This record gives sequence, C-alpha cells and structure tokens, in this order.
Amino acid sequence: MKRSYPQGVLAALTLAGLAILGALAAPERVVAEAAVSLPAPAIDNPKAAGAIQVAVLSGGCFWGVQGVFQHVRGVRQVLSGYSGGERSTAQYETVSSGTTGHAESVRISFDPAKVSYGQLLQVFFSVAHDPTQLNRQFPDVGTQYRSAIFYADKSQQRIAEAYIAQLNGAHSFPSPIVTRVDQFKGFYPAEDYHQDFLTRYPTNPYIARFDVPKVENLKRSFPALYTEQPVLAMVR
Repeated sequence: MKRSYPQGVLAALTLAGLAILGALAAPERVVAEAAVSLPAPAIDNPKAAGAIQVAVLSGGCFWGVQGVFQHVRGVRQVLSGYSGGERSTAQYETVSSGTTGHAESVRISFDPAKVSYGQLLQVFFSVAHDPTQLNRQFPDVGTQYRSAIFYADKSQQRIAEAYIAQLNGAHSFPSPIVTRVDQFKGFYPAEDYHQDFLTRYPTNPYIARFDVPKVENLKRSFPALYTEQPVLAMVR
C-alpha cells in the first residue's frame, strides 16, 4: 500500500486514515503487532564507553520504527529516511514506486556505554516490526517496506547474522526470518514532515492502530531500556 501524499503532511494524515479504514475492513489479513519474547543475542559487543555509534535498520513504515527507538535509553537521535538506493532517488514519492532499491529506514545514533548494538537488534526483532513478512509490514506492501539491517562494519554484520541464525535455530517465530543483512552504502534523511511523526500525531488512525502499540510493547517488554521522554529528530 502506497502512503502517497504529494501535498505534504496534511494529505499524509488523510491517506493514512484511509489506509487504516481499509485495514480494519479486513481484520483477517491485518492484525496489530504483538511483542515477541526473544533471548538476548548470544554474540554482541560489550557495553563500553566510546564514540557514538550508528545503526541503520528497516522494518516497514519508518514512522513506527522511529517512534520505538526514540524511547530506547542510550539512543541519542533517530532519523527517518531511505537506505539501499541512490541519493538521486531518495524522495518519498520516488521511493514509493518500489523501484529505487531504497527501503524506508531509520538511522539510530546510540551511546555504546548505555545500549549495545545487539540490544537494539533485540528490540528491532521483538517489538519494532515482524521480521517474517517479506516485502511488507501489515497494510504496507512493497520492497520499500522490507526488513533489512544495513551493517556499518564487520562487527555489526557478525552480530546481525549470528542473531538471525540464533532466532531461526530456536524457532522463535512461527516462520523463518526474512530480514536481509546488507552492507551500508548510504542513508538519506526523509522529508521534514516524516520526522517525529508518531510523537506529533499519536491519535492519527494509522499511528494509533499500528505504531503506538509498538511503543507500549517496548515499555512492557524492555522496562530497563525504556525511557518515557522520546529523543526528537527535529528541533522545533
């Protein structure tokens, strides 16, 4: 489903509302995401003081994924954007065609002394999205909504691949994980009206139906990592 709104945020709110109405009309096909209780990664970098690090993750519509990680303790900033394609095609309307190679993504800047890369992946797989859905997340369909981890170095690649193997080996999900682990090539921030969308529009029908429950699941499932005050991408 393309959440298309060439007139900007006002149309975004309208069409997101239409998307939710369509979803609710077919409850057998669309259900609210529930948290999945997952073990911590067996392979991870130990938490230690150091320079701020970056993780780039894709798990469907970036509104909800950004909203989740904005409430994770140790996260300094989360930006919605596009990764996997070229700079020249990193605009919402173009990415929505599903032909650019981009996925709606988030760039997470985090303090490795407070939260590890493996812990971010645990949140990603547990509450931020469903990693068993191929090229879709509930009402949103297309390669731009794929599940993907864009690793910045060999350490991130090793942790991501090992964790996916760990979860698949333990049959943590009823279906195999389809998350791609791809080398990071570039991240391009999304338009301003996409940033902090969950925080600004918590009662929007799409946000209330699909994304607010993710934040609630984070609070329940990861109380030690949860922080009530979100870190905002935009200074207003």
